Amino acid sequence: MFKYACLNNISQKGLDKFSALYEKTDSLEEANGILVRSASMHGMELSDEVLAIARAGAGVNNIPIDELAKKGVVVFNTPGANANGVKELVFAGMLLASRDIVEGVDWVRSNWNNEDIAKVAEKEKKRFAGTELQGKKLGIIGLGAIGVQVANTAVNLGMKVYGYDPYVSIDSAWHLSSRINHVIRIEDIFEECDYITIHVPALPSTKGMIDEHAIEMMKTGVILINMARDSLVDENAVVAALRAGRIRRYVSDFPNTTVAGRRGCITIPHLGASTEEAEDNCAVMAVEEISDYLENGNIKNSVNYPNCDLGKCETGNRISVFHENRANMITQLTSIIGSSEVNIAGMASKSKGEVEYTLLDLDNAPEQELLDRIRKIPGVYKVREICRAE
Repeated sequence: MFKYACLNNISQKGLDKFSALYEKTDSLEEANGILVRSASMHGMELSDEVLAIARAGAGVNNIPIDELAKKGVVVFNTPGANANGVKELVFAGMLLASRDIVEGVDWVRSNWNNEDIAKVAEKEKKRFAGTELQGKKLGIIGLGAIGVQVANTAVNLGMKVYGYDPYVSIDSAWHLSSRINHVIRIEDIFEECDYITIHVPALPSTKGMIDEHAIEMMKTGVILINMARDSLVDENAVVAALRAGRIRRYVSDFPNTTVAGRRGCITIPHLGASTEEAEDNCAVMAVEEISDYLENGNIKNSVNYPNCDLGKCETGNRISVFHENRANMITQLTSIIGSSEVNIAGMASKSKGEVEYTLLDLDNAPEQELLDRIRKIPGVYKVREICRAE
């Protein structure tokens, strides 16, 4: 029996995916798995019972992933589960910015009691005249799950799409329309595009990537859309560029004192993934990831450990080892197992940066002494016995 806890409200559609092997608990002390959305876990004391954490969403800046990696705690996220919701909001933002819809609606609201509003509107509407998306150049920075959907939809709307992502995955490349212009210089996005939308994770290397220098390269009148993270953009530089007329509109899903209420800024209250469908999809994926890991030791979509899969653990004896990614680790593991006269029936080992994860299926149930010897290998973080044949 496994126990799980929720730090935020998690869609019941996802929780219903837990089998009879799982029991919900309100105590973090006894939880094996934790489901979270926005709650901050930095500084949170977790018991040794916690084996995995699943973030029902993409961003994991609320979770100390590196610290947990060294404790052998796997952190999952749900890439792509909310992609359609964010994609739709990107295009909503593009239309709002292009057609001056927000100020037009505000004008109507302020003139609601004018008996001649229809007649006056015909005279005033030229103030809110905008431009169409068709034929315009859209630059997409980041071609992950969301960026690919934005790119493909933009092509179908008749836009000329430029995509920049030096690390585009094979999966993303397969799903990307052949009509996308894949550029190798981010400067080409800045210099060529009428609209620029950002879809990269918030990392030290991406912080402030849209800065004063980048803005200087952009076309005058560009529309900049940020549905990823506010830290990716130097928003003080954006506000200055709006005043100077270099940027036409800045659309952001992250309200703060720098942009909220500023002329030229369309600030949305973090609605990117706030749809019923996105919340359901994220919860379902999170539960499936955490269940497969707890029951079988398989890892998919972890942010601090590599993908690693040995299928279902149905009848065998399976253990997992979390350890440093360095030479001779696998040799030491197999040597200790072999010296205990236990045969390895199957093995998978994958690394990610400084960490490595090894799954082993054994013909014989490992004795406690064997597990203890593995734990004593320098560089081993954790050894977990996943299943044992009766």
